[in-house]
Amino acid sequence: MVVLGLSIALVLLLLGAFWATLRQDRKGRASTPPPAVEVAPRESPMPAPVNAPANAPPGAPGGVPGHAGADYTDPRTIRVGDRIDVHGSPARVLGAMHISWQGQQWVEFLLRDSTRRLQWLSVAVLAGEPPHLEVLLWTEVPTQGMVPAKSMLIMEGVEFFPADRGTAAFRSEGETGNPDRGLLDFADYRASDGRLLSFERIQGQSWTASYAQPLPPGSISITRRAS
Repeated sequence: MVVLGLSIALVLLLLGAFWATLRQDRKGRASTPPPAVEVAPRESPMPAPVNAPANAPPGAPGGVPGHAGADYTDPRTIRVGDRIDVHGSPARVLGAMHISWQGQQWVEFLLRDSTRRLQWLSVAVLAGEPPHLEVLLWTEVPTQGMVPAKSMLIMEGVEFFPADRGTAAFRSEGETGNPDRGLLDFADYRASDGRLLSFERIQGQSWTASYAQPLPPGSISITRRAS
C-alpha cells in the first residue's frame, strides 16, 4: 500500500510539473509579439503634368498662343505700307481687307513682290484649345469661267471638297482695288492631301480662285515699318 501510494503521488507530481510547464510555454507564446512585417513606404502620387505656357507672340492680347512665338514676327502686327520678307523674298504691303463672318474675323494683306507679282496673305486666329494662328499665302489660279460648286470639284486634276461657304462683310484699307466697304462671297475647298482652294468675289464682280500655301513660323519678317 505504501508503494502504491508513493507511486500515485509520484505520478501526480509529474503531471503537475508537466501542466505547469505547458502553461508557462503557452504564456510565453502569447506574450511574444508577432514578427514585424516590412511594409514598403507609401509613395506620394506624382503631380499631374502641367502644360508649359506657350510663348505669346509680341503684341498678342492675352497671350494668345499660335504659330508665331517670341522668336518670330507676329504677322498680326503687319500694317499697310510695311516692307516684309516672305520666305526671304521682299514684298510691300499695298493694302488690307478686314473681313468679318459669323463672329470670325481675319485680315487679308495685298502684297507686291520684287517682280511686281500680286499675292494675298491672310492672317486669322482659329478657335480651338488652344487657339492658334493660321497664316496662308494665296496664289491666284486661272478659273476659266469656273464657279464654285456645292459639291466636289476638280482643279488641275486634284479633287477638292467643300469646306466653308458664305458671305462676309469687309472693310478695305490702302490699295486693294476693291470698294472701301462691301460684301464678299467666298467658297473654300480642301483636298484630301490638305491643299486649300478658295473662290472669292466682291458682290457684283466675277469669281477669282487661289491656292493657299500655309506658312510655318519664322517665314515672315518685317524689314521696314511704314512711315
